[in-house]
Amino acid sequence: MNRKFMQLLVCPVCKGKLEYIKKSNELVCHHDALAYPVRDGIPVLLEVDARKITAPNIKAPNSD
Repeated sequence: MNRKFMQLLVCPVCKGKLEYIKKSNELVCHHDALAYPVRDGIPVLLEVDARKITAPNIKAPNSD
């Protein structure tokens, strides 16, 4: 994902920073433990489409 574009995106729940995980093609909010899908290059930032993630599934920031 484009770095400038990523700086504009925030979690719709807490307004916190999102991290792009290339392997799963998701934007992750570590604070809310939610993973938002990216479909056809478009982030789907709807809470109802987000996947709840658990601690072992959350990668450390900047690990990709």
